[in-house]
Amino acid sequence: FTVSSAHVFTPVLHRQLVRFTILAMNEIDAFTLGCVIFGLLLIAKTLGGSFINRLPLSAAMIYLGVGIAIGPIGIGLVRLDALDNRVLLERLTEVAVLISLFTAGMKLELPLNNPRWRIPVQLATLSMIVTVAAITAIGMYGLGLSLGAAVLLGAILAPTDPVLASDVQVANPKDRDRLRFGLSGEGGLNDGTAFPFIMLGLGLLGVHELGEGGWRWWTVDVLWAVTGGLGLGYLLGALVGRTIIYLRMRHREALGSDEFIALGLIALTYGVALLCQTYGFLAVFAAGLALRRIDDSKASNPVTPPETAKAASGLSPEDQAASGAEAPANMMNAVQRFNSQLESFVEVGIVLVVGVLLATIEFQRDMLWFVPVLFLLIRPLAVYIGLLGTHVKGSQRNLMGWFGIRGIGSLYYLLYAINHNIQPALAERLLSITLAVVVASVVAHGISVTPLMIHYEARKATKKQQRAGPGK
Repeated sequence: FTVSSAHVFTPVLHRQLVRFTILAMNEIDAFTLGCVIFGLLLIAKTLGGSFINRLPLSAAMIYLGVGIAIGPIGIGLVRLDALDNRVLLERLTEVAVLISLFTAGMKLELPLNNPRWRIPVQLATLSMIVTVAAITAIGMYGLGLSLGAAVLLGAILAPTDPVLASDVQVANPKDRDRLRFGLSGEGGLNDGTAFPFIMLGLGLLGVHELGEGGWRWWTVDVLWAVTGGLGLGYLLGALVGRTIIYLRMRHREALGSDEFIALGLIALTYGVALLCQTYGFLAVFAAGLALRRIDDSKASNPVTPPETAKAASGLSPEDQAASGAEAPANMMNAVQRFNSQLESFVEVGIVLVVGVLLATIEFQRDMLWFVPVLFLLIRPLAVYIGLLGTHVKGSQRNLMGWFGIRGIGSLYYLLYAINHNIQPALAERLLSITLAVVVASVVAHGISVTPLMIHYEARKATKKQQRAGPGK
């Protein structure tokens, strides 16, 4: 080629290379690409988990960034539309919340008659009502929504997230810290107590039956669904757990496969709760609470029967531990460890999806003021009212007011509402508001959680040392 012809063909060649690259990327199977990205993230989390914990960011922030990078905003490898894929996304978020609720229930070992249970119960009821009411008012008079749409928005954004809030929850069942216990219990309970307000919002929009004067909503959606869900879940958790322990300790049966206990109990409890028209989220949380408490059964039967001990002598060490006097504690540890790993697994997938979805959302200017109002005004006010009469004060109250983390639970309720045939224009509006809140929460709380919790633990250790006195 001459010099002049090279100038002509170079842009053409460049365009052809770009076109070839795009075509090659489009030919990549989505499942294959997903496996590569998912695997890299899980391995990176394992290799750099302790390093990330020391930085002012959370793992969710990294997943979100990767989701944005591989989505249409970035290199465009993955495309996903929330409205077109609303059924699939609802199921994915539903499973993620169920796993997290069961895990949250198993973390809370404190006896149910302990006064500290007032903290999460009041946060999940009083604070929930205040939050829904405040968002409803702002939705009507600040965002121009109808009453039904505003109530629905309040119910979607009111519950705190049990998945993304793991950094501020109890680290182990023996943790008695009021801050961590309160946030863990709140995240487990309010994902269920928000459901009556979801149904109320849908009813006001005309897509759910409330009954004459709201009688059906009060009797079925509130009283029966809440109490029935909690009672049914606790009963199934206790029944399944005690049956397994009895078979292991008395008859050396039902050994191994502790992981299936978690999956089986979650599925069974959720399915039965829905069949009985109760709230499955509350039922699964209660099942986790009940399963944790069967550990108390070893106090009434501390000695393994001789015939069982003799039969167990030929077992592997794992099966001996499962059939001995420590069977309840061993089973609890195995189930909780598996469920915590499963929770981290689903967190990766859901937050990646959120990052990809951002390209399909048109954010509006009202997001610029609504998000800080929610985090800096509504949440602290709701927490202050919800903690009235408790012993939570000072820094613990302030941190609870800040760590109102919104995430996967809000996404599930949003998709649940969309799949109940609300108007498309309203669906898009709620989608943009909810995703803006979730992304802002992932970033703001992800940046602040490490330094704030380090400072909190340091102050707590200092006060404990001062109470112990010098030289102790």
